[in-house]
This record gives sequence, structure tokens and C-alpha cells, in this order.
Amino acid sequence: MSISFYYPFSISICICTIFVVHPATPRPTLLFAIASDDPEAVRRVLEAGEAQATDSAGPEGQTALQFTLANKQLSKRLEIARVLLAFGAQGGEAEEVPGAIDPAMKYYVQRAGEEHARRSSALIHRSFFRPLTRVRYELVGQDRALEQLFRVLSIHSQRLAVQPVVVLLCGPSGHGKSLLARKFGALLDVPTHTVNMTTLKSSHDLWQAYSMNPYEEPTSCTLAEFLINNEGKRCVVVLDEIEKVEEKTLWTLLMPWESGRCSLEASSRPIDVRNVVWLGTSNVGHDIVSEHHSSRPLPDELITREEYVHLMNLVRIPVSKHMGASVLSRVTTVLPFVPFTHDEQTAICAEAFHALAGELMSQLPPDQLDSLIRGALSSYVPSEGARSLYRGVSNQLVDL
Repeated sequence: MSISFYYPFSISICICTIFVVHPATPRPTLLFAIASDDPEAVRRVLEAGEAQATDSAGPEGQTALQFTLANKQLSKRLEIARVLLAFGAQGGEAEEVPGAIDPAMKYYVQRAGEEHARRSSALIHRSFFRPLTRVRYELVGQDRALEQLFRVLSIHSQRLAVQPVVVLLCGPSGHGKSLLARKFGALLDVPTHTVNMTTLKSSHDLWQAYSMNPYEEPTSCTLAEFLINNEGKRCVVVLDEIEKVEEKTLWTLLMPWESGRCSLEASSRPIDVRNVVWLGTSNVGHDIVSEHHSSRPLPDELITREEYVHLMNLVRIPVSKHMGASVLSRVTTVLPFVPFTHDEQTAICAEAFHALAGELMSQLPPDQLDSLIRGALSSYVPSEGARSLYRGVSNQLVDL
């Protein structure tokens, strides 16, 4: 009797032991998500913790990244690979897949291994803002702007500053300012309200402004209602084209940016907005950014930390003239967005070709794709940024 009782118990222990000691067993959920050719499905699996980006997901012990890049039937291989890299896949794995490294993939693989990127991401590794490190795989370039942004958020997370986070993204058009502002709230999974500042004539208009981001769900909520509904919570307010309003319209932001308290009307109760992240986008300082870029000894290489800090100080001068010294003094940091390097331009073109031509690109020999990219690169205008490259890509595709 004692033997029959003990034997099944032993079997159950053995089964549990066998399950635990095989961590490399492929995760079907990740495999199915990749096979569905849906980057968002892959993102959901990884965010839910159902699998790790470093898991095996294919035959012969392939990692998820290798399986993705080797599967030529996936039309969104690049997008899925970027999601995997953003969640910790090792970029070096891609080099083991023959024919997998096109210019865009090469850019993101190299970015995953850069020491300065890992150092800056580590600044907010243990904070609420950690998911923002994934933006490196959704935004080309602006490494120094991201580095400074992460420093600011690290200071805020450690409660080494008493004022709310107010960040101004400025510089030439088409270099990722609005893209970063849009991605900010989505990556943190917090509510976002975007105000088109070009439509405002008074401070009253600001509080009554509806969200204007085409990538957000339509809402009937004004900025005032948004702040009331999210009082004390982490959320994001984007002030797009902030320099397009008169200085006095911004005066209503002095108190929220100074103390984290907001009074919508003289007789109303102050609202707690200390956890709001305020992001402003502006083209102010684009001429200074251009002049600084042209004067660099090696303008086509990544700007150094020292050069970038100097540029930040230079750009604050025209920003102060446009917004006023009292408003600027409440801004946590001004982040200039700089022209793309040659490698960054190449990655943008390669991505655009894949996005617009899809399967056709996978059928082209590498030398022909390189030729198309070179043709598109000739269209780059620093003052227009990625938009000029997109035009160049479209022109190249028309002639195919």
C-alpha cells in the first residue's frame, strides 16, 4: 500500500523536474505571432510576458530573430525584427542568417550593440519610463536627443527635481520630433492629449482644445477635461508647433510647469498635474542647428555628447526670444533634432522601399536595391529631413 502511494508521487516529481530543466523549449505563442506576419501580435506576446525575445521559435534551435529574418514569406519581416530587437533580441544573431542584413536591418542591428545606446538606456532601466528605450527601434537617428531625454527622466524618477517634466523638441522639419512625441505616451501605455497650437488665439483656447493627433482615437474631451480625468496620474500632453502662439498664451502654463498645479479658472480648485509629461514641438532654432552641423569637422558622423550639449545651449537663445525667458525657465530641457547621417538616411530609404513596395523589394538583387537607395539619397534636403527622402523613394519606384 505504501509503495503504490509513493510511486505516483515520485512520478509527479519527475514530470515537474523534466518540465523545469528545458527552458529552451520553443514558445508556440511567439512562433504563431511571428507566423501571423503581424508586428503588433508579436509586441502583445512580448509585453504580456508570454515569451522572451531571446526564446527559440523555429526549427534547428533558431532564435525568434533568426526565424523571422529567414522566413522570406513574411512581408513585415523588418517590422517584426525591430520589435524583437526592442524587447532584447541579440542583434548579432541576424548576421548568421544569409541575406538577412539589408541596409535598414544593418542599421538597427548596429544600434542594438552600440555602447552609448546601452549606457543611456540604463539611466531609466529601473524606472516607470523604461519602455521608452524601445523608441530606438521606431525612430531613426537622434541618439543624443534620446540620451539627454533619458537623463532628464532619470533625474525625475529619482526625485532629484521638484518641477514637472517639460521637454521641448526643436530643430528642422522632418527629423522625428512629432514622431517621438506621438510614440511617447503609446510606449508608456498612458493617456495622451495632443494640442495643435496653430489654432489657438488665447489661453482659454488652450484649455478648451480637443486632441488633434490623427493616430489617436477621436475624443470629445478638452485639455481641461483630460487633465481633470487624469489628475495625479502619469499622462502626456503634446503641444505641437508651440512657437506658433503668442507668448502671452503660454503664460497660463507658468504655474503648471513651475509647481505642478493647474488652475483652469480663477475660482476653480487647483488640479494636480505633477505627473504630466509636457512635450512641445517646434521648428525654432533650425537655422542654428544647420549652421552647427555644417561647421562640424566630421558632419556625417554621430554628434558627440560635448557637441550636443553646446548645441543645446545655442538653441535656447532663439527659443527664449520666441517663448519668453519666463516660460523657457520652466522648460526642463531643450532637445535639438539634428540632420541625419548618411547611414541614417540609408536606413530611412530602405525602410521606405520595403513599406511602399513590399514583396517587390524581396525579389530585387542587393545591388539593385543599393542602386535605388543611392538614387533616393540624392533627394535629401536637410531642412526637410525624411520627407525629402520619401519623395526620392517614390520617384525611384515610379521608374522601376
